[in-house]
Amino acid sequence: MKLAFFGDSICVGQGISLERTWAVMLSGYLFRKKSNNKSLLVANSSINGRTTREALLDMPYHIQSHKFDTLLVQFGMNDCNYWKTDNGLPRVSQKSFEANLFEIISRARNFGAKNIILNTNHPTTRFDKFEYSNLSYQESNKQYNNIIRDVGHKSNSIVIDIEKQILKSQQIKGFEIKDILLDDKLHLSELGHELYFKIIKNTIDEL
Repeated sequence: MKLAFFGDSICVGQGISLERTWAVMLSGYLFRKKSNNKSLLVANSSINGRTTREALLDMPYHIQSHKFDTLLVQFGMNDCNYWKTDNGLPRVSQKSFEANLFEIISRARNFGAKNIILNTNHPTTRFDKFEYSNLSYQESNKQYNNIIRDVGHKSNSIVIDIEKQILKSQQIKGFEIKDILLDDKLHLSELGHELYFKIIKNTIDEL
């Protein structure tokens, strides 16, 4: 198995020590589980702040040249953001975000990826309206999650619905969404990374 994580700071683990991030925990889990580690490669080709537009520019080296058979894609939390300098526009429009995801999937498959996994993104507690939009960050995040689900369905990709799984886990375990986040109300805390690991591990086990 050659598995790559291709995403943004949620895959990198911004603000958390490396060994506590879900990507590193998942890599360690796979190596402990698999007796013949020579056939296993786990790479993290993620960059803080990356949008799907930037990801497409990065694909030739980070993904295409390595011919991964399994690609886990996690984008949206930068795409859905609104910057004041964009004068009321999202960093990547919803139509472009959808098209970019389809192209990421198409290119990955063209270079040997048999399994494409799309993660939706976790809930945040950024509920204040943007100064330059009639949406809050969390409202925009939910809209882009819906696009991820739709692209996954139309492209016959595997969708790990992080958003729904965390909300379900919250009902069972009783934690608050703020508990899975750092003080910036966006990036994952250690608890958030643990939840991601447990959710994603189940899908990887099936593969």
